[in-house]
Amino acid sequence: MNKFSSFVFIFFILISACSSERDTFTNRTFHNLTSHYNAYYLADLKISNVEDMVRADYKEDYTQVLPVFIPIDSATIQAGVDTLQSARELASKAVEWHRISKWVDDSYYLLGKIDYLQAHFDDAQNTFKYVNVNSKDKDLRHQTLISLLRLYVDQREYENANFTIDYLSKESGINEENRFELYKTLAYYYETRGDKNGVIGALVKALEYVQDKKEESRINFILAQRYQREGLDALAHDFYMEALDGNPPYERSFFAQLYAQQVAELNASKDLKKVRKYYQDLYEDPKNNDLKDVVVYEMALFEEKQGDIEKTIDLLHQAAKEPGSNPRQKGYIYQKLASINLDKFKDYRATKYYLDSALTYIKETDPVANQIQEQKETLDQFVFHVERIQSNDSLISLSSLSVEEQTTIAENFIAKEEERLLAEAAAKEQPKSTSIFDNLLAFSDRGSGSTFYFDNAVAMQQGTIDFYRNWGNRELQDNWRRSAASFQTSQPRVDIADQTDSTSVDESSNPLNQLPDVESLLAEIPSSEEEISELNHELEESYFALGKLLYFDLEEIEQSIDNLETLVRQYPESSRKPEAYYLLYLAQKDRGGNFQQYVSRLNNEFPGSQYTYSVNNPDAASGNLAYLASSKRYESAYEAYYDGNFNNARTIIQQTLEEYPLTRNTERLLLLDIMVTGKLESRQSYREKLESYIQNSKDEELKDLARNMLLPLMSSEELALLNKQDSTALDSASTANPDLAENQGDSETTESPYKINNESTHIFVLVMTPEEMENAADLLGDLDRFHAEFFPKARLRTGNMKMNRDNSIYIISPFTNAEKAKEYYQLFVEDFESEGLTDEIKINSFAISIENFTQLNKTKNIEEYRTFFKSVYQ
Repeated sequence: MNKFSSFVFIFFILISACSSERDTFTNRTFHNLTSHYNAYYLADLKISNVEDMVRADYKEDYTQVLPVFIPIDSATIQAGVDTLQSARELASKAVEWHRISKWVDDSYYLLGKIDYLQAHFDDAQNTFKYVNVNSKDKDLRHQTLISLLRLYVDQREYENANFTIDYLSKESGINEENRFELYKTLAYYYETRGDKNGVIGALVKALEYVQDKKEESRINFILAQRYQREGLDALAHDFYMEALDGNPPYERSFFAQLYAQQVAELNASKDLKKVRKYYQDLYEDPKNNDLKDVVVYEMALFEEKQGDIEKTIDLLHQAAKEPGSNPRQKGYIYQKLASINLDKFKDYRATKYYLDSALTYIKETDPVANQIQEQKETLDQFVFHVERIQSNDSLISLSSLSVEEQTTIAENFIAKEEERLLAEAAAKEQPKSTSIFDNLLAFSDRGSGSTFYFDNAVAMQQGTIDFYRNWGNRELQDNWRRSAASFQTSQPRVDIADQTDSTSVDESSNPLNQLPDVESLLAEIPSSEEEISELNHELEESYFALGKLLYFDLEEIEQSIDNLETLVRQYPESSRKPEAYYLLYLAQKDRGGNFQQYVSRLNNEFPGSQYTYSVNNPDAASGNLAYLASSKRYESAYEAYYDGNFNNARTIIQQTLEEYPLTRNTERLLLLDIMVTGKLESRQSYREKLESYIQNSKDEELKDLARNMLLPLMSSEELALLNKQDSTALDSASTANPDLAENQGDSETTESPYKINNESTHIFVLVMTPEEMENAADLLGDLDRFHAEFFPKARLRTGNMKMNRDNSIYIISPFTNAEKAKEYYQLFVEDFESEGLTDEIKINSFAISIENFTQLNKTKNIEEYRTFFKSVYQ
């Protein structure tokens, strides 16, 4: 009975201890033990396991400055989602089932960490704030605030981050573990803000409190990298040697030793043999088999410093072939090859293809990828037009030959391709060569050199080509008996092998797949006038686009002149001719050449063109003030025309064009002058000027207007050839010229007032009230400094004008297309600062094409265009 009574007594004590409400010593002890070891501990362990997965899955790139924190990969988090869900359930139980335990706040903190890892940032932020406000544990509150600081930095909420830093700086009693995390998070804060000195200072302080030897090694390596890039080689060497302590991964040890040698001896050594032997020893060390691409790359950089560019290129090509553990390293190798081809040889085509290769190894999310993509945009256009010119020229030349001659050329081409394939196969049998370059984008492996047929690449390739010559490209069959197969004498059928069939031939390794047949080559040659005309049209466009791109973007004046001269010589009827003359005028003027010849050509061939007015009046104002003045003159001329004062209207128009050539009003003034011609001169003169205007104008609305003004001057036969006229254009014509409006019905205008034209020249507009312009007195100077820093080669110009009674505008121009204008807008909104210029003014700025600006100046409705801008450009 006594034993039974004791058991019952203990049982009731345990039952009463399970209550999460009663605050007794026994109850608290039970819940503290249970929540700590059954819930909190297990949840914390599972979170740590996922964090270890993040570190293990991340591939450190030691050729670049390591990030302070290892980035959290969403794919890794997704792989550990079940583990995090289990941790969430355990932490939640610690909160719900053990409310009186001292581990409730710690469990809330774990819930916040889980939300942070899963990118539920709002939930994480709220949880961290709750723990900070409610917890009585000072160390936990500090730990929570440091986690909150990192979250703010992730989100670039720098004001909240600054407030948190200020608060923590005034806190006392921060333990060593939290101090380490605080200084490391401060380094992250400075890293995101681009403050190099701040990063170094914070990491040096973090080293005073670090407890993990591997983490200490990593921080020492980061400091060494940063000191090396600041030119402080002695400090860099010391930290590289410190990074070797703590049993770091072999790859980090390798780079620490390599870079330590560089800053201590290699960079300063004049004994080139000693340096080259050092690299050769590294290359031959079996432990470095997965790092050979790095060793050869560093050798290439060393040879570049010696000025041996040819050897540098050879080594870079070799580095691209070598094995490596970091795919991004191949991307850096191709990027370096691109840089050399651009800087040393101005080989834009090779540069473009090397950058293409670099992007295949570098992730899209990598900042380097964004830099490469931006650099590649212009080169992509350049290569597209160059290759189109080469291709179309060849095809047009071939089209003039007889079928027999074309066939001979095709057969010779195939024969040369066969020889090339054999040569490539033979090269595989030779030891690796570092000569310049085997292939621009891909490199072959070394062959075995065996005499056994199926081990000999040359023999196999020669046999395959011989078989192809005799039998065609026959498909492989499991049932090879000829009695079971229908023999076909027609052209052999080529099937794509099933990728799941292990017996199928690797199509990519079959050299015959690279060989076209004669028929396919002949099919590419144009055979009709329409096809040749289309090729010529493409050539015309490419010569012009290439000339413009070379002048404005690549600043290659001589090549620009060559392409534009080819355009005007080979396509004398081109509608691009006036602008081509104008670009040639600018290019010859820049190089100190004979620009007057293009002034003469414009005056003789295109006397009414806006480009002619511009070259005739090179010193006349053509900026935004000129636009304002010409707008007022246009209104006066327009009123004079409708009042019947045609001579007065013409005088105003001619004076305006002479004083203010090539403004955004030029085409409107020219059309109004033609309308005056219709009143004062012959019908034939009127028609000729309209036809010339339609051919040369770039404003589609004004061209439609001119076309409909031309309709009454056309014969019935000519009208019969036209399609049904656009009612909107007819209505516009009727409004502009009442004399042509008889017997024309009213029609509604449904066309949008603004048009999308991404290739058109754009300007950037900053809209301000007169009072705001007065407050921003230093705006022009700040804009000049901004352009000098971020757009030193863009030749941007700035001017201001009054848009309407309530708004004045600053205009920055020119941008060759919409993309460049959008880039300027983005950088302006993010980085431009000027006293008196508010964020609202910056955000309400916009980019606009020249054509759309003409329309905007008519309506004066800025908000209407802003709506269009947000929907199309943003």
